[in-house]
Amino acid sequence: MIVAALALPAFFIAGCTSTPTSESAGDYASDASVTARVKAALLADPGLKSLAMSVSTYRGVVVLSGNVNSEEQIQKAVAVTRSVSGVQSVNNDLHVKPQ
Repeated sequence: MIVAALALPAFFIAGCTSTPTSESAGDYASDASVTARVKAALLADPGLKSLAMSVSTYRGVVVLSGNVNSEEQIQKAVAVTRSVSGVQSVNNDLHVKPQ
């Protein structure tokens, strides 16, 4: 009975840790905050705010995806994203729209 009582708290604590395939609530909240800051920074840049880009974050790694008008916009979006607090790295999946 004592062993079961001691094992129960360990079971609940283990359920709160992150695994390679999932995030803890704290990790998710942090990633959501990073995503929000990146989106705000991209919207604040006059040359980027009108572009249809998607931003997602997992454990500090930000993925930018979508279509832009030029290679310069890709470079600017990556640079702006890297400057945001909490960004560990940037995966660029932006593409120049065919003209």
